[in-house]
Amino acid sequence: MFESDFMEFFSHVHPATPLIIYVPLMSYMLYLAATARALPLGPIAALFAAGVLIWSFVEYTMHRWVFHYEPKTKWGRFLHFMLHGVHHDYPNDASRLVMPPAVSIPLAFMFYGLFLLLFGRFTPPVFAGLLAGYLFYDMLHYATHHFAMKRGVWLWLKKYHMRHHYQDDHVGYGVSSPLWDYVFGTKAADKGEITEATGTRAEL
Repeated sequence: MFESDFMEFFSHVHPATPLIIYVPLMSYMLYLAATARALPLGPIAALFAAGVLIWSFVEYTMHRWVFHYEPKTKWGRFLHFMLHGVHHDYPNDASRLVMPPAVSIPLAFMFYGLFLLLFGRFTPPVFAGLLAGYLFYDMLHYATHHFAMKRGVWLWLKKYHMRHHYQDDHVGYGVSSPLWDYVFGTKAADKGEITEATGTRAEL
């Protein structure tokens, strides 16, 4: 992606990196909710679930309107390729399947600040839910491209995301959940057999 070895190094991310950064932060947010904010377990669970739901909407909107935005300028096309185009061109590149910290950390600060304005003292459990949703998304995205996922809901989610890659990239924007695809009418339709770039085949 980059001629500079320094820049190229930072474009590769180990899939465990988001877990190392955000699991401690998520745990601290829940600890803060129960101690400094003195919230009961029930409200913490409800606010945490709200944060997960908010993430699912953020995931959908970012994937649809940011990652799949079609810029007209040369620099716009370059930035788009850096952000998401490279993933569609090389979907099985294991070191470019999770969000780089250079992107995720500023976004985390932005959402935390926004949540402070919206939720005040209830921010920690909501933010913890957002982080949990993000981690599930990143880990599931990696798994759909690198693990067999042969049965149940995991296989269904894998096939759903593969339709986005190999049949129609204008639908199926939800990775961790198709919820908002149903809401906005962008559900990835079953169009038959998928042949992945790896040579494996999935009957749909």
